[in-house]
Amino acid sequence: MRRLWQGAWGDDGAASFQPILQRSLTHIGAFDGPLLVGFVNVAWDGGIHAFILDTCVDPDYQRQGIALALLAQAAETARTRGTVWLHVDFEPRLEGLYRRAGFGHTAAGLMRLG
Repeated sequence: MRRLWQGAWGDDGAASFQPILQRSLTHIGAFDGPLLVGFVNVAWDGGIHAFILDTCVDPDYQRQGIALALLAQAAETARTRGTVWLHVDFEPRLEGLYRRAGFGHTAAGLMRLG
């Protein structure tokens, strides 16, 4: 996970990913043999809302449909586990990806706390 995170985000990420993943509704990886090349985390509110977080694909594997496949599996898993709404926030440069994945336009708010 650390290698993928470093390549995708440019930093080391959390000291340990275990506490984050333990609270997830699901997390899904894409592999090339033993190599983790893609990842998505699905957090949730314990009810009908789930949230896509940390979608990333190794730079050497981008533009091959991996992110779309991860998002499709995340949506299906969230649906089968009883969630009704799947939310995602993203940078403007990623709008095409999330629209192709089936996410519609919504108004939302964001407050930076730190």
